[in-house]
Amino acid sequence: MSTVRIHGPVTDENDGIASPELDTAHGPILYLEDVTVSFDGFRALNVLSLYIDDGELRCIIGPNGAGKTTMMDVITGKTRPDAGTVFFGQTIDLLKLDEPAIAQAGIGRKFQKPSVFEQLTVFENLELAMHTDKRVWPTLFARLNSTQRDDIEIVMETIGLTAQRRERAGSLSHGQKQWLEIGMLLMQKPKLLLVDEPVAGMTHQETERTAELLLSLAGKHSVVVVEHDMEFVRSIARKVTVLHEGSVLTEGTMDEVQNHPRVIEVYLGD
Repeated sequence: MSTVRIHGPVTDENDGIASPELDTAHGPILYLEDVTVSFDGFRALNVLSLYIDDGELRCIIGPNGAGKTTMMDVITGKTRPDAGTVFFGQTIDLLKLDEPAIAQAGIGRKFQKPSVFEQLTVFENLELAMHTDKRVWPTLFARLNSTQRDDIEIVMETIGLTAQRRERAGSLSHGQKQWLEIGMLLMQKPKLLLVDEPVAGMTHQETERTAELLLSLAGKHSVVVVEHDMEFVRSIARKVTVLHEGSVLTEGTMDEVQNHPRVIEVYLGD
């Protein structure tokens, strides 16, 4: 990528950790170019190129084995590609960072199965997830300042769980746990959210609420949603990317994608 200029890391005098500066002023927030990943001779990603704009909500669909999970694994540092380029903005080379550094740079990932602390309340889960110094974990439930409390209140309102603030996470419905986990990611103030099958196992009402939540996050964050539920994708999608055999098959609106002959053949027609 000729437009990319890699700046030296910025050292935070408070923690001594290299923290590159995110620059989206000159292009997309996420670049994957010619990314290839092979497992025992099988190409999970095959010269994949994908670009996500700052503030965009993008839906990724595709049949099982299309490479959706591997793509997210590469972005978050869980899997290293055999070839290709992966940049977060113009300055952050994700292939040079490990998983914690990528999270610190501003990329949050929500897996399909919610992972919350069930014995803690909604408020306590959000407090625990707060973007703080992780070198020496602060005493749990230490006194919060007014800004931190305001941040938690805003996130609880965003995810629709203000009324459940004192309820233990284990008593929440499946959908509410999903929203709480999204809220825990929001407490870390990510610029990019990767969300894997958010409505699997949800009721119709929960699915509608999840659509509203994700739409409300777009603009403030870039959101990439991997989902199989086509009705849900249609309700939130502005742009849809279809993966097939590790590459982008096509991109466009939901109508364009659904009417694409190859998409009908390899995915929607199944």
